[in-house]
Formats: sequence, structure tokens, C-alpha cells
Amino acid sequence: MKYKARDLFEKTYGYIAASRLFFSPGRVNLIGEHIDYNGGMVFPCALSLGTTGLIALRNDRQIRLISGNFPEMGVIEVDLDHLEYHNHHGWANYPKGIIKAMRENGYPIPQGFDVALIGDLPSGAGLSSSASVELLMAFMLNETFRLAITRKDLAILAQEVENHYIKVNCGIMDQFVVSCGVEGHALLLDTRTLDYETIPLHLGDYAIVICNSKVSRGLADSKYNERRQECEAALHALEPRFHVPFLCMISYPDFIQNQDLITDPVLRKRAKHVISEHYRTLRSYHLLKNQDLLGFGEMLLESHYSLKTDYEVSCKELDVLVELAMAHGSIGSRMTGAGFGGSTVNIVKKSDINHFRDAVAKAYFRATHYVPDILIAEPSDGVKELENS
Repeated sequence: MKYKARDLFEKTYGYIAASRLFFSPGRVNLIGEHIDYNGGMVFPCALSLGTTGLIALRNDRQIRLISGNFPEMGVIEVDLDHLEYHNHHGWANYPKGIIKAMRENGYPIPQGFDVALIGDLPSGAGLSSSASVELLMAFMLNETFRLAITRKDLAILAQEVENHYIKVNCGIMDQFVVSCGVEGHALLLDTRTLDYETIPLHLGDYAIVICNSKVSRGLADSKYNERRQECEAALHALEPRFHVPFLCMISYPDFIQNQDLITDPVLRKRAKHVISEHYRTLRSYHLLKNQDLLGFGEMLLESHYSLKTDYEVSCKELDVLVELAMAHGSIGSRMTGAGFGGSTVNIVKKSDINHFRDAVAKAYFRATHYVPDILIAEPSDGVKELENS
């Protein structure tokens, strides 16, 4: 993608000298869904797919932004003093929000710049293209202006942009793994403390395979905010017994014994998913450390059923993909990401991948009339600068 990004930059701005080249990954969450805003442990990895971008400084206060993924929008032009959110700026609001937040936090960005970016993450696949763009912009500015912001703080800043500028009340997971990912590893991240452990993904004869449903995630942002509010309400109902700030600080046995404190059955189901998913994440960590892939696969499947029935963020197409994956060789499958579309993550034997891809794609098309993207996920480094050659 770096050659496409270079070509886009040169064709758009008429020069390439003095530009710098960067890459920011997408992410897939192996397990631990919808618990990063509930104080739990999550288990994502960065991907070799992501967003590539170039930046070059200008001698004025103008900022020009273009994305090869949205050519119809052309160049978005703003300046350092006018970075307000505008609906018609679409994708460009993500980098604009980063620039604005950095300046408001006192980081010196004294001059404008030209940016061109292009990504190879499937559109709407739930692989966190927004966090990829946010961290790309943040890291480019950090390096270009020598701001010396840590990767952890870049992730926190990007989350704040998502929460307060984009108005999606997300947790820290996406931004953190895009910033701090390590090639060949997943991160076990404590979302309360931001302590994390890198876990080698020794999958042997197996690979992580992502199936993109091709279903638009149009409901995801609004439902995401709604689910967060429901979790807060469930926690409030449990306060007479548990004086804790997050649902994930309650053990599953303790929740089962006290779940009747939550009189609303919907809120009870939401809490059940969160607390049981946290248990599954910790269990998965130990299973993978012991190279028990079959046990890990069982955790993935349990996670999907919980997301489908208790958290209610799946959809017909994701459920079909999980069923087809399990019927054609996957040892574990679940939806990943916010839900209401997007992708599933699967564990498939490498020797079976060609059969898996063909069989799942054909059966899924017959069932839904969508042609899925089926990709092998390779755990990648976090955002970084690339060589320009």
C-alpha cells in the first residue's frame, strides 16, 4: 500500500520530497467483547492490514487531507484555527479531531501540513479503521513535530477524540492495540490500569481467519452508546451488594447469586454477558499460554452465543457466518467488534483454509446474497514509520 499512498500524495499535491511515510494497523479482538468500557481484560491483536499515510510540512497554517478510500470527497482543506467537527467532512473528522486535541493539550503544532492516506481494511468490517486513522495522524504529528508523547498517551488522546469529538462512547481497547501492538503477539490489556502483557500467538497448524459479513454497521455507534448506558444502569442496580466502579470487578459466581438485584431482565442479560465474557477472556489467556487451541475455540463460540442472546449485538448474517464456519472446519468462531454487522474471527487449520474459504463463501452467498471477504489475520506491530524506498 505504500506505493499507492506515495502515488496519491504526489498526484494530489504535485510533490513528494520531504514527505514521511507511516503505517497504522487495524485490529481484531480475539475475545473480550464490549468489556473494555466495563473495566475488564481484553485480548486483541494488531493486524498487518491497516492505513498507510504520508505527511509533509507546509510553510503556512493550512492543512490538506485526502483519502484514497474516499476519492469522491477530494481534498479536505482546513487550517489550524478552524478544526470544528463537520458532518460533510466525513472521514476527515478523525484526523481533524486528533489535531485539535493535540493543540488543546498544549502540544506545539505551529504550521500546517499535507496528508494523503489509503487503507486496505475492508470497509465496515469492524476491524477498527477509525482507530487506525486516529493513531496514524497522532503518530505522524508526534514524530514530525518531535512531541515525545508515549504510545500509551497517544492511545488515550485518540480515545478522548472518539468520545468527545466523534461522540462515540468507546473504551480504550481499539486505540491501545493499534498504538502498542507487537508483531506475532496478542495483548492481554487491563482496561482499568492500562497494564498489559504481550502473549505470543503460537497457533502451530492453525491460523486466525477473519470473515467480513459485508453488512453495514450502521447501527453500531448508536447501539454502542446504548449498551454502555445499560451497563451503567445494571451496575447501579447491583450497588447495594457490590461497591465497585465496574461490572468486571464482580466475579461470575457472585453475580449469579445476586443477579435478582437487577429487576429489569434486559439489564440483567447485559450484565451477564459482560461478567461472563470477562471470565472467558481470562480463561482464554490461560488456554492459549498452554497451547490448548480446542479449549480456546470453545471460548470463542461461547462468546458469540453470549453476544447474540445476552448482549444482542449480533445479526442474522454474523450468526450464519459462525454456523458455516463451524460446519466447514473452524474450531471456534464468533463475531468481533461492536456488532450489527462487521466480521467474525475464526481458528482454522492452515491446510483447510482453501476449502474453508470456498465452502463458507458459497454457502454464505446462497444464504444472504453477500460475498464475504475472507482474510488470514497476521498479528502486526502497532503504528510505525516506514522506509520511503
